[in-house]
Amino acid sequence: MDPEKEEFLKEFGADYGYPTGPKSIDQIRATEFKRLDGLAYLDHAGSTLYSELQMEAVFRDLTTNVYGNPHSQSDSSSATCEIVREARQQVLEYFNASPKDYKCIFTSGASAALKLVGEAFPWSQKSCFMYTMENHNSVLGIREYALSQGAAAIAVDIEETVHHGVSNGIAASVSLSQHQIQRRNEEKFLEEELIGDAYNLFAFPSECNFSGLRFSLDLVKIIKEDSEKILEGSPFCNGRWMVLVDAAKGCATEPPDLSKYPVDFVVISFYKIFGYPTGLGALIARNDAAKLLKKTYFSGGTVAASIADIDFVKRREGIEELFEDGTASFLSIASIRHGFKILNSLTISAIGRHTAALATYLRKMLLALRHENGASVCKVYKSDSLKVLCREWGPIVSFNLKRPDGSWFGYREVEKLSSLSGIQLRTGCFCNPGACAKYLGLSHLDLRSNMEAGHVCWDDYDILNGKPTGAVRVSFGYMSSYEDAKKFIDFVKSSFVSLPNQTGLGHHLRERSIPFPDKGLESRFTSSFFLKSITIYPIKSCAGFSTEKWPLSISGLRYDREWLLKSLTGEILTQKKLPEMCLISTSIDLHRGIMFVESPRCKEGLQINLKSDLQSGGREEVDLYGQRFEAQGYTNEVNNWFSLAIGRTCCLLRYSMSNDYLLLNKCKNGGMRRDMQSRVTFANEAQFLLISEESVSDLNNRISSTDVQKGAFEMPVQINPMRFRPNLVISGGEPYVEDEWRNLKIGNKYFMSLGGCNRCQMINVVHTAGGVQKSNEPLATLASYRRSKGKILFGILLRLHETDNEVEQETDSWLQVGQEVHPNSF
Repeated sequence: MDPEKEEFLKEFGADYGYPTGPKSIDQIRATEFKRLDGLAYLDHAGSTLYSELQMEAVFRDLTTNVYGNPHSQSDSSSATCEIVREARQQVLEYFNASPKDYKCIFTSGASAALKLVGEAFPWSQKSCFMYTMENHNSVLGIREYALSQGAAAIAVDIEETVHHGVSNGIAASVSLSQHQIQRRNEEKFLEEELIGDAYNLFAFPSECNFSGLRFSLDLVKIIKEDSEKILEGSPFCNGRWMVLVDAAKGCATEPPDLSKYPVDFVVISFYKIFGYPTGLGALIARNDAAKLLKKTYFSGGTVAASIADIDFVKRREGIEELFEDGTASFLSIASIRHGFKILNSLTISAIGRHTAALATYLRKMLLALRHENGASVCKVYKSDSLKVLCREWGPIVSFNLKRPDGSWFGYREVEKLSSLSGIQLRTGCFCNPGACAKYLGLSHLDLRSNMEAGHVCWDDYDILNGKPTGAVRVSFGYMSSYEDAKKFIDFVKSSFVSLPNQTGLGHHLRERSIPFPDKGLESRFTSSFFLKSITIYPIKSCAGFSTEKWPLSISGLRYDREWLLKSLTGEILTQKKLPEMCLISTSIDLHRGIMFVESPRCKEGLQINLKSDLQSGGREEVDLYGQRFEAQGYTNEVNNWFSLAIGRTCCLLRYSMSNDYLLLNKCKNGGMRRDMQSRVTFANEAQFLLISEESVSDLNNRISSTDVQKGAFEMPVQINPMRFRPNLVISGGEPYVEDEWRNLKIGNKYFMSLGGCNRCQMINVVHTAGGVQKSNEPLATLASYRRSKGKILFGILLRLHETDNEVEQETDSWLQVGQEVHPNSF
């Protein structure tokens, strides 16, 4: 056995791996999660995984039984009603809730359950919606219902003062640190008018999905029974307080025990517990609390009788029937028993211990990491200020990584590299803005500044003004293993930790390991370079064509990236989502003024007249990379051809040269586009992309060397320069010398360098005779030695020098293969 695993088992062996269960963790992975071979899935807080055994049971159930619509009295409907009844009971048992006290209302998920409570809660002008800062956006959304009904909304931080030396050991004085009161139309109300009986709602998560902080359910009793003391001085200390617990994350490893804590509302999603089904959740509501909810809408299944042409409806009296609009998702409901069977066989307490062991181990290992200068590598977001009300941590580890100088690695860089290493995790704020701001130390000013810079959820702005805008999150599930955690730790060590150079030649920092040979600059720039190939890509993300010579225009190579494909929903289509686009080939006959397009999915090719076809379609605006352009459309015949070629309905659009090329710059920094000074068509960042043949050769040597080290016996991977979709390929000189070029001259034309090109997974798409395949190369190898400030660079971006910005009017504005390339020539 691996010595490191032996050490792990010495410390965690009593809790890890289900030592007293029906199967060990190794058996579970080998028999029920074979699809995880080679993959470390570490996003169980986002969605845990279903087991193969579970899905086999679901399939067997649905293929051997007939389940009909439960709103009927047939035998199949009766069978469904019984399955639904049993499912409700299973849910209540999971939370140790008596059917005498609680009801299980099925919804489409935890968010739908929260929405139900928000819209049906008896808000009044005297009401208050209070919630901890650590809450999911779906909980914060209840605020809209409260404020629209005249109620107040207040975010709070839980604080406690711990006194030692008390007879019972430790006693805590709990207080709520209130943020500003939110209210709409507050001028209508006087404070004395707000004092009195009202229904108030307090919401908190059983486990914070950002940090893993677990709130003690003692909070329920404190809020419900001692609100006057804990809210002393607040106009909302009176009235009846009800408590909502968001258990969507926490219930997978520690469901709230409702026999001990009188929670009024608990919300869950089943995919968070056992992976399948998605689109199904529940609201577990205390009976007396549910009866206070005021439902407006009625639907099929929720009424006992209604009359169509007069204002009459008699609603059903059963709580479940009253709140479950329409036909329940009964086949999904029938499937949850197979998920519960898996959990029950392991026991939830064993699952909790197993996942806690992995999370504790990972935190310990990350906190111990040091750079070669002794600086800490990892900042783990974990607060120890709450000793009593928050005693434990769930199986979540959220953190950011630091460089030796104390600056931050971007979380998107971590996510991109982890994916290349076969590790799936999540980054960002995880839809929990309060916890994110709290742990990252982001003020309101910081948040507003980030938004003004263009930052929104799920974008690539991971570092702004020197601060992280989110974090990296690793989370474990019942099928997670030591090997998953170890793979991630090894990945962090190899990709982000600065270590002494093993050769003794100094220190090697991987993050800034773009190498340059040790020759003088003079010898590097006096080498002979020439233009090896010219490639034009008329349609964005489709295949291009190479030529011996080609004219230049004000926007770069004439007709380059002048067309694109757009879906009916307005999405700009690229190979990132549709790799098959690389199978569409293009060529242009300049003399005839025709673009030829072919696809293996279309029997006949397409010819597009570069001039006359422009009048056949309408004009529309295109949003691309934070900018808005005007484009011209084509006929249905052309659009139908491309729809068939890519297997998705789309339309072809052409960049309009007739008016101002940039109608709207939506972001201050122009999105991802590097070249904001010159006219650029639909290219990602700049007018030209240049790569060196020698750099590609060096890359191939490194890939081959890696394959040998891994003991791979297959044919070595050879990367063709065209994999990088360059416009210009040069030959001569040393690998990566182009990185240092400030400018260059090709023939009699001058170009400015805009720096390195940041590569994405699109370069891992391989066009083969059998179609399109994806691999980890060459991006995985590039990531090992071509990273700089969070980017993986290969090739350089160029734009025409200002003196050549009217090149389309010149007769000699051509580039030609064989022309000499002179770097740093002006």
